[in-house]
Amino acid sequence: MLHRNAALTPRARLRLARLIVDQGWPVAQAARRYDVSWRTAKRWAERYAAHGAGAMNDRSSRPHHSPARTAQPMVRKIVHLRWKQRLGPVQIGGRLGVPASTVHAVLTRCRLHRLSHIDRVTGEPVRRYEHPHPGAMLHVDVTKYGNIPDGGGWRYVGRVQGDRNREATAQRTGQRGRDYEPRVGTAFVHTVVDDYSRIAYAEIRDDEKAATAIDVLRNAVTWFATRGVTIERVLSDNGSAYKSYAWRDACAELGITVKKTRPYRPQTNGKAERFHRTLSDGWAFARFYSSEQARRKALPAFLHHYNHHRPHSAIGGFPPITRLTNVPGQHT
Repeated sequence: MLHRNAALTPRARLRLARLIVDQGWPVAQAARRYDVSWRTAKRWAERYAAHGAGAMNDRSSRPHHSPARTAQPMVRKIVHLRWKQRLGPVQIGGRLGVPASTVHAVLTRCRLHRLSHIDRVTGEPVRRYEHPHPGAMLHVDVTKYGNIPDGGGWRYVGRVQGDRNREATAQRTGQRGRDYEPRVGTAFVHTVVDDYSRIAYAEIRDDEKAATAIDVLRNAVTWFATRGVTIERVLSDNGSAYKSYAWRDACAELGITVKKTRPYRPQTNGKAERFHRTLSDGWAFARFYSSEQARRKALPAFLHHYNHHRPHSAIGGFPPITRLTNVPGQHT
């Protein structure tokens, strides 16, 4: 990277050096022509003579040796405390007897200065992966939302009015629990996210049974096929629907390899988990809905915005649809 106040660009340095070395110009005369000092002209000429045209770029100012740098055994102790106990620079410095600024410098050099870079469960560095093309891996999961009673839920109308709306809805539908408490039901949102493109597909169902999950998968495979994507693998957690023989047989029929996450490790299916958070913020709780039907009606519009217009930070700030090729209507 060239210094903003540099008098010469690499190309100009090369021309200056060639005047002196190849054409025999006096150093002072070449320096006057390029309006630099005699010392500067001599330095670039010597570098050109010794190392050729490739030496015209700036060299790193980093020293070859740093005698005062933190010793490697101390670095290992700092990293160990950061990984295993997730301590901050002040706490680590207090334990090891070194300044907090030194601890922070070590953590920054090791890319551990932010806890978001560390797996909070294991304390190990976060390992990220991405499959090479669309369809190589689908992430499937289910998230649940309580249905919105007629008139709106407590998040927007308050607890008192929310309870009244629940009671009125229960009187209309006749749904009550064993203790006669009003029940408005649950919306089970089955989500499917492509690992490479982050394209998302979702359906709202009334349960999370194996037959329902299989039906959603078949619909998702068809939906992706219309966009030129062939599904190769599917990754799920160890829920009862995904551990069933019916799920295994359905995936085999579709030519899809079944993958499971490690037990108690939802981070493995992190792309689906992260999409659930986006789904909650951008759709489920984004605004006031006067009924559950109104919220369900808004889901297709949110999915279109997410896939076609919303910038995705994991893929360079572009919408997920941009990672698919030859989508119908893409170039019209």
